[in-house]
Amino acid sequence: MPTSEVYLDHAASTVVRAASKAAWAAAVEAHHANPTGAHKAARSARRALDDARDLIAEMVGRDPAEAVFTSGGSEADNLAVRGVLAARGGTAVCSAGEHHAVLEPVEHADGLTVGLDAKGQVTPQALADTLKAADDVSVVSIIAVNNETGAVNDLPALAQVVREHAPGALFHTDAVQALSWIDLAPAVADVDMVSITGHKVGGPIGTGVLFVRAGIELEAQILGGGQERGRRAGTPDVAGAAAFAAAVKATVERRPDEVVRLGGLRDRLVDGLVDRLGSAVVPTLLGRGHDSEVAAGIAHICLDGVEAEALLFLLDAQGLRASAASSCSSGAQDPSHVLAAMGVPRELAAGSLRLSLGHSSTPADVETALEIIPPAVKRLLRHGGG
Repeated sequence: MPTSEVYLDHAASTVVRAASKAAWAAAVEAHHANPTGAHKAARSARRALDDARDLIAEMVGRDPAEAVFTSGGSEADNLAVRGVLAARGGTAVCSAGEHHAVLEPVEHADGLTVGLDAKGQVTPQALADTLKAADDVSVVSIIAVNNETGAVNDLPALAQVVREHAPGALFHTDAVQALSWIDLAPAVADVDMVSITGHKVGGPIGTGVLFVRAGIELEAQILGGGQERGRRAGTPDVAGAAAFAAAVKATVERRPDEVVRLGGLRDRLVDGLVDRLGSAVVPTLLGRGHDSEVAAGIAHICLDGVEAEALLFLLDAQGLRASAASSCSSGAQDPSHVLAAMGVPRELAAGSLRLSLGHSSTPADVETALEIIPPAVKRLLRHGGG
C-alpha cells in the first residue's frame, strides 16, 4: 500500500502553487481595509485589487475593465447566462456537454442545447442548425475545454457561427478548465464573456472572474452594493485576487512546457492501462501528447464491465484520488451527461474514470497509478464489476 497520496484529480481542483500562497500571505499582511472605502488604507487595498485585475486580464488577453471578480467559475457562469437573460430576455443556447453551472441555468430558462459529436465537440454545423431553428437567441454558451473528457472546442469557428446565425446574441465560454491547456487570448478574441477560476490553475478555491466585454447589458445576480461596476455586489477579496493573479501568471508562463510534459505523462498512463488491462479499457478520446483537440492533462477512459463507484472506493483506499465524472442520485449511479451526449452506451459510461494531471504531477504518480489501478479493476471484474 502506498505511503502517500497519489492525486489524479487536478481537473476538479489542483494543488495551490507556492507563488499563490506567497501572494496571498503578502496581501493579507499588507491589506486589512475594505477596498471600496475612501481612506488611505482602503485606497491601498484597491490598488492591490486593481493590480490583480490588470495581471489576470493581461494573461488572458482581455481589457482589465472587463473583469468582474466572482466567488468562482459557477458564479461567473451563472452571471453570464442569467445576467443576460434578466437584462434582455430571449432564449439561451448551450452545448449538451456543459458544466452544470451553465447547463442548469439554460435548462431552467427553457433554453436549447446543441448536441456533441463522438469526439465530445460542438461542430459549427450543429450549432448553426440549432441557432437557425431558435427564436430570439440572446446568449450562447459553449465550453472551451470539457471538464470531464478534455475535449477542446474551436471557439473562433463557433463565434463566427453565432455572429452569422444569431447576430444579436452574446457569446459566452466557460473557460474554467482551459487556462492550463490552451492559449486563451486568441481563442476568446471574438467571445463576449469568459469565465475562469482560481482553483483549477493553482490558486485558491473561492476565486473567479467573468470577463464582460464593454457595452454588454448584464443584470447583477448578487445585489446590495455597487462593487465591480455594479455587476456584482460584495466586498472584494483582495488577498484571494492577488493569489489568483499569481497562479494565473505562473500557469500561463509555464504552460508551453507543462503541456508537453503532462501530455507525455497522460499518454504513458493511458498506454500503461491498455497494456495491462487490454480490451477492458476504452479510451474516451484518443488525444496524444499535446493534441490540440484534447487537453494534455486529462485521461478519460471507460472500463467495460466495471462500476465506477466501486472502483473509486478501492482506489481511494489505496491513496489514489480520481473521479468518475458522474453523479449519484437517490442511490442510483447515473452516467455522465457528457458521455450520453457523445453517444457512449450507458453500460460502458457507468465505468467512466477521469484521471487528471496538474502542475504538481510526477512520473512517479503515473507509475504508482499503474501499480494500483489494474489489480483493482481485475478484482472487480472477477466479482461481476462491482
